[in-house]
Amino acid sequence: MSYAVSGALQAAIYGALQGDATLTGLVGSAIYDAPPSGTLPGLYVTLGAERVRDASDGSNAGAWHDLTVAVVTGAAGFSAAKAVAGAVSDLLHEADLSLARGRLVSLRFRRAEAKRERGGLRRIDMTFRARVEDA
Repeated sequence: MSYAVSGALQAAIYGALQGDATLTGLVGSAIYDAPPSGTLPGLYVTLGAERVRDASDGSNAGAWHDLTVAVVTGAAGFSAAKAVAGAVSDLLHEADLSLARGRLVSLRFRRAEAKRERGGLRRIDMTFRARVEDA
């Protein structure tokens, strides 16, 4: 197994999110690797948890990465959050991202969960599965 490509995968996904005109048209610059301290905007995107398992074969070290991208809003409903989640899904599902280390074999949408949180926040957690090789 190789976890060595994880940082490169995260950087590529974060860069893709920040560089997408549709997404930035919806949330501006409120796209975070980790939400900053202090007052947050009313609608933002953040990278979340990651679970990794071995996918090595006889010739390459590799891994499956199940990673979360979250959309969070203080709005009363889910409408704006779902529009942003749709833009994220459109951008990342089957994206062909270049990594600084290794190679992205595939990136696919797996599932999403929309939920209400304390304090009136709404959150949509989307899980994407990436297959990477450290060639």
